[in-house]
Amino acid sequence: MQGVDPSVPPSGTGCADCDAADPQGWWFHLRRCGECGHIGCCDSSPGQHASAHAAAAGHRFVRSFEPGEEWFWDYGEQAMYESGPELAAPAHRPLTQTAPGPAERVPEDWPQRLHR
Repeated sequence: MQGVDPSVPPSGTGCADCDAADPQGWWFHLRRCGECGHIGCCDSSPGQHASAHAAAAGHRFVRSFEPGEEWFWDYGEQAMYESGPELAAPAHRPLTQTAPGPAERVPEDWPQRLHR
């Protein structure tokens, strides 16, 4: 899959932008850039950092960084792929990390704060 580098590990265990820009930032679900491994939050999350990264970097593909999910999203074609190349470990966020997460930063009214 052109635009995916299977050898690149993920940038961390949570949204890099939520952690860096806002120490109170939180996310609903996580996405992993297929080209550079950047971990960003999904479009339902307040920050929508995965799609912002794709637009800024020109990286088309993300893979879910959620346990049990192996699908890819192509921002260029606006298309989902049920599977793709195996990526460098780890394949998902830690099982001890909540979704939404991280648990200590998720507001009580988080469902009302999601983008729809």
